[in-house]
Amino acid sequence: MSSSQTGFVHSIPSTTLGDLIERVLDKGVVISGDIKIKLVEVELLTIQIRLVICSVDRAREIGIDWWRSDSHFSALARDEGRTPEAGGRLLEVEQRLARLEGRLSDNRQTTEAAHG
Repeated sequence: MSSSQTGFVHSIPSTTLGDLIERVLDKGVVISGDIKIKLVEVELLTIQIRLVICSVDRAREIGIDWWRSDSHFSALARDEGRTPEAGGRLLEVEQRLARLEGRLSDNRQTTEAAHG
């Protein structure tokens, strides 16, 4: 076998998209940047961008769990946001509405009886 016939097999480790996404979610990725707009050395606008991409479990590990207290994302937060005072006021409004509807119904019956 001559040296020109020796074949080397070189394998390139490949990563599938699924493996890449799993790794990113497991480890997490932070992307940050600042955009500054200046005019004649006067800063007019600064935008700070911070993006964290990770799994929910990883986010909890690093202390990020804002969705648990945001009523748009959590039914538990919506229920906790209802104070007894607010619940009592809601009950009061419902009772008042029922009384007004009862009066309206009584007035209709009285009017129909008078004209009928």
